Amino acid sequence: MANKLVIKVTAGADAPERCSQAFTVAAVAVASGVEVSLWLTGESAWFALPGRAAEFALPHSAPLPDLLDAVIAAGQVTLCTQCAARREIGEKDVLEGVRIAGAQVFVSEIMPDGVQALVY
Repeated sequence: MANKLVIKVTAGADAPERCSQAFTVAAVAVASGVEVSLWLTGESAWFALPGRAAEFALPHSAPLPDLLDAVIAAGQVTLCTQCAARREIGEKDVLEGVRIAGAQVFVSEIMPDGVQALVY
C-alpha cells in the first residue's frame, strides 16, 4: 500500500469534472490519514490564488474551496513553477500554505518506494 499520494491536476474550469475529481480524491485521502501532495498545473494553477476556487462551480460536487482548504491544512499544495510564470503568478500572490516548485521537486516526490502518483 502507498504511504504517500501525489496528485497532479492539470484541469481547471476548462474540464470541471476532472478538476473536481482530483481535488475530491486529494481531500478524501487527507481525511483518511494519507500523506498527500497536490500539484496545481496547467489551468488548475489559477486555484492557487485567493478567491479563485470560490469561482468554480460543479453541480453535485463538494465546494472546491473546502477541498483545497482541507489539503492545505493537512497536506502539501504546490503550484508548478513554469505554470505560475506563464500566468505571472508570484510567491506573494498565492494562498498561504501553497508553495511554488518545479519538475525536480515533483520527480523527487514521486520516485521513492511507497508513493502513488495520479494525474488528472
